[in-house]
Amino acid sequence: MSEVLPGDRRVSGPRLIALVGPFQSGKTSLLESILTRGGALSRQGSVRDGSSVGDSSPEARAHAASVEANVASVDYLGDRFTFVDLPGSVEFAHEARNVLPLCDAAVVVCEADERKVPALRVILSELEELGLPRILFLNKIDSATARIREILALLQPASRTPLLLRQIPIWQNGIVTGFIDLALERAFVYREHAPSVVVDVPAGELPSEKEARYTMLEKLADYDDSLMEELLSDIEPPRDQVFDDLTADLRKGLVAPVLIGSAAEGHGVTRLLKALRHEAPGIAQLRARLGIADQGAPLAHALKTVHTAHGGKLTFSRVLRGGFVDGGVVKSARGEDRISGLSRLMGLTATKQAKVEDGDCVAFGRLDHVATGDTFGDAKAGAAAAAAPAQAVPHVAPPQPAYALAVTVKDRKDEARLATAIAKLSEEDPSLVFVHDQEAGEMRLLGQGEMHVRVALERLNARFGVVVETQKPSVGYKETIRHTVNVRGRHKKQSGGHGQFGDVVLDVAPLPRGDGFAFKETVHGGAVPRNYFSAIEEGCKDALERGPLGFPVVDVAVTLTDGSYHTVDSSDMAFRTAARLGVAEALAKAGPVLLEPILAVEITTPSDCLSKITAIVSGRRGQILGYDARPDWDGWDVLNTLIPEAEMEGLIVELRSATAGVGSFAQKFDHWAEIVGKSADAIVAHRAAAAKAPAH
Repeated sequence: MSEVLPGDRRVSGPRLIALVGPFQSGKTSLLESILTRGGALSRQGSVRDGSSVGDSSPEARAHAASVEANVASVDYLGDRFTFVDLPGSVEFAHEARNVLPLCDAAVVVCEADERKVPALRVILSELEELGLPRILFLNKIDSATARIREILALLQPASRTPLLLRQIPIWQNGIVTGFIDLALERAFVYREHAPSVVVDVPAGELPSEKEARYTMLEKLADYDDSLMEELLSDIEPPRDQVFDDLTADLRKGLVAPVLIGSAAEGHGVTRLLKALRHEAPGIAQLRARLGIADQGAPLAHALKTVHTAHGGKLTFSRVLRGGFVDGGVVKSARGEDRISGLSRLMGLTATKQAKVEDGDCVAFGRLDHVATGDTFGDAKAGAAAAAAPAQAVPHVAPPQPAYALAVTVKDRKDEARLATAIAKLSEEDPSLVFVHDQEAGEMRLLGQGEMHVRVALERLNARFGVVVETQKPSVGYKETIRHTVNVRGRHKKQSGGHGQFGDVVLDVAPLPRGDGFAFKETVHGGAVPRNYFSAIEEGCKDALERGPLGFPVVDVAVTLTDGSYHTVDSSDMAFRTAARLGVAEALAKAGPVLLEPILAVEITTPSDCLSKITAIVSGRRGQILGYDARPDWDGWDVLNTLIPEAEMEGLIVELRSATAGVGSFAQKFDHWAEIVGKSADAIVAHRAAAAKAPAH
């Protein structure tokens, strides 16, 4: 079990640290620098030239951006840290939501860029809701032009928690050459790709250091009465007391410390590692946060699933309690599995382990009955041990898809392979959805945005050899009727032996919108025997599958009023055919009209982008119903709209472009609306042309 060591604030045992931050803030470069400073790498790689441990997949290399979580471990001064570099793009955010609740702390990589503050706000809010301790690493300080106070004032609105500046830069001729640690009261001068060296605090920086340190102590004193008394009495607090307060306030989430540096150059990274080593909490505090007892059978939680070409399925997991050995049997709610290998990850490289301990983070091999988000335990302890913590680690439901493409395989022989490949990709990334729309006759791949879906298609090709063609998904148009029509449907056929005979008289009428289909009969005197009624109803439904405009028909009532039968030639099939013919004739005469689906779309946006969003909605034939302030999010609004499904294509792309990547929406079907005139004629003509086109 992890515990506080005598005379030290740090905890023992492995720790899991998340690297998060806005898109292209430098998280992967920071991971590379951490691994180099910690001795896990002999030479620091570069994201730019494709030599980094993170972003090592072909897709990440191709797009020069993180498209999945990257994992790497380092032993630093006797403590093991596993870092998870999480994608900054909102399109890949679901992967972070599975990992973050099981982390001990997060390093939030940010920069002095006003355009990225909204994205920083989204990230910090999620960490605050999780109660996850967090340190801000203010990156690219070597290229900063604003003063540190100005930068802090820029970033503070993104955090509900006070930002606590722990370092200030040393400026020389307009360039940041080092920093002063306000807690240590020491100055450090940067060296190129090497640890900083300690120097005396420059005389010219002493006034700034004293003022900044006092401001830091004042914020700490808000949570420490004895420190407040010392400050009021002009008593210099002992350094140990300052570090005790820094550690306690970080772990309680009362403050968010801010450290400065440059990930690409390795500046400030050693101080960051030491802060994590001494101040980040460990597995015991995580168990307390999740409500899991310290004592009990071994438990672990699956954070990420990967299907490798040669090693099969790997389940990256956090050991919540106890330990596991290679070859042991584990049990989840889905079944039992024997562990086929334990591996410590370094990007795409896996190092075998014979066993893992409390708090460790490793990949378990071939756990076929464990999915991302599952908690599992030692099979010897029984099912109850695995089920107990499941409530403490809430299931993270994937967000609603925001972008879709219709897909068809180039080679029909690949259809079975496509289903298998998609199943594996969806297991790796539950926010990726694959559906087969029977009514539209198309397969659709849905995700969180254009890039998310594009990366999935690239993986289909590169990893599974499945090549698909894509197109815009079809819109779920339907049709209905405006008038009531009375028709006779008659089917008579004689071809030797028993013939076929069915004869029905039908009233076909419109129903209120949303009522669907209704069937009843008012036949008198046995003109049509009762045993044929169900076949007649099925024939009516057959006719509604495709109306005269080429689309499914809704909101229609059919009443069987009369008919006739033949004692020998009548049958269920004959009456079903007669009903289908009759209803088809009636629909063409009853004033068919096209219906388009209207969606209720709830858009979440920063308030200063609201005017742009309303213009986007109006440009898509949308109706604005109103807006409200987003609960507990100052400076954000929720816009309620109605938008035709036909206008939803690419909405998420335009929305994110207008909101610096942070806008989002949720949608649901609201109602059907009539569409007439040239618009309807064009839709019907396009449908007719598609029906005549040869199939692939």
